[in-house]
Amino acid sequence: MKTTFTKIAGLLAAVIMLACIAPTFAQDGKDYITVKGVVKDKTNKRALDYVSISVPGSNIGTVTNINGEFSIKIKDSLNAKSIKVSHLGYSTHNQTIRKGDMTDVEILLTPNANLLEEITVLGFDAEALVRRAISRIEYNYSPNTALLEGFYRETIRKRRTYINVSEAIVEVFKTPYQQGLNRDVVQIYKGRKLISPNPQDTLMVRLLGGPTLAIYLDVVKNPDLMLNEETLSYYKFAIEESVMIDDRAHFVVAFEPKVSLPYALHYGKLYIDKDNLTFSKAVFSVSMDDRNKATQAILKKKPMGMQFRPDEITFLVNYKQRDDRTYLSYIRSEMRFKCDWKKRLFSTNYTIVSETVITGGREENATRIPAKLAFRESQALYDKVDSFYDKDFWEDYNIIEPDESLESAVSKLKKANTK
Repeated sequence: MKTTFTKIAGLLAAVIMLACIAPTFAQDGKDYITVKGVVKDKTNKRALDYVSISVPGSNIGTVTNINGEFSIKIKDSLNAKSIKVSHLGYSTHNQTIRKGDMTDVEILLTPNANLLEEITVLGFDAEALVRRAISRIEYNYSPNTALLEGFYRETIRKRRTYINVSEAIVEVFKTPYQQGLNRDVVQIYKGRKLISPNPQDTLMVRLLGGPTLAIYLDVVKNPDLMLNEETLSYYKFAIEESVMIDDRAHFVVAFEPKVSLPYALHYGKLYIDKDNLTFSKAVFSVSMDDRNKATQAILKKKPMGMQFRPDEITFLVNYKQRDDRTYLSYIRSEMRFKCDWKKRLFSTNYTIVSETVITGGREENATRIPAKLAFRESQALYDKVDSFYDKDFWEDYNIIEPDESLESAVSKLKKANTK
């Protein structure tokens, strides 16, 4: 696993520079409809974040933002009649759609805790259950090469102020799940950035992260993170109360380190489908028992004299089942840390969030991305994109809707860059 951390690439760097602002024009024609709305808990009307929104029978999808808001663009050629709305602990909802754009759609999800049938683990302890699920990977996940389309966003906050917002449409080439990561690559297809012009916001740091998280945080395809024979022996496992995901009962297996190693381990939860033993979700964090080890896990480079202290490093990985196979759906990472130069009295808090939602893709004619177009470990996203202006920049691509705080931050950054 130590070598995996060394290989994890993409630079979620905070090298702040003046953004180049140039208008981009939307397409003339339109062959899709847009459905926009908000998803809430039916009982208390609380907005629900990271809810999966998809088109049944297709690989089109997105997720809600932290305000529960979503926007999904559906090609006319799909002849879609509804969208599927699913979330951990709630009954799945199918929302009827019509021809023509729909806005201000309110979707209320019903908690299904009371609908969960009793689950028993037939003769398995928690670790044995995880091992059984690992043995089913070759049957449960795609045996085919795939070219996935996704939307990637990374934000950097200095204290409570956004100083960097970068977004991109990415293509992710994935070999079958029975194979390793060596041939999986990511390409930046289209993107934009907006960066604080304030020189005091400049922070020369290279961290784990970036668009290639769609490769290396795919815990099922990258067993070195935690799901191989050797790594499992480093953890203790416990079965917790079961939950429903997509109207399917799931075991919940909590895990935490039981040994101390020269590098940081994880703690978190695995969600395993009761019927087919598919890993549907993983939520985990880097252990902070030794912050020096945690620093080694994520910090790739920093200037001499800078002090770096991680506070929290968390990851979320979601998968979605379709046609008896399971596919990567959504990945999110959040890193909170402090940086300061020696002899300064106070440190500065930073938060870096990156997320990738798989919005489409294909397995037929999925050709590998040429090496010259692949996003490399030595690159940073802000070097690949440069525009943040036109509201129709994304055209018919599906994205994660910006939340209220991000919209406000973008507005402020635009004003700062035009002064």
